[in-house]
Amino acid sequence: MSIHIIPINKLSAAALKGVIEEFITRSGTDYGTEEATLDTKFRQVKNQLKNGTAVLVFDDETETTNIFLADDPVLKKIVCSEQNMT
Repeated sequence: MSIHIIPINKLSAAALKGVIEEFITRSGTDYGTEEATLDTKFRQVKNQLKNGTAVLVFDDETETTNIFLADDPVLKKIVCSEQNMT
């Protein structure tokens, strides 16, 4: 497995928009007890990516992208596993 954290400034505005839109419309994405509009969700995720509290991740093996909170233990475990493999 090869996981890469992708700086959002490496994506075009259209590509970033597409990644965020795909992420926020996935079933099971949790935004708390009150449902938010798609525009609100989009702004929240984009702001988190811009301020570094969330990161964009690309998986070479599955050729998929995902967004993780920067302090997510799952992300830290993946990154540590990747570093130990090199």
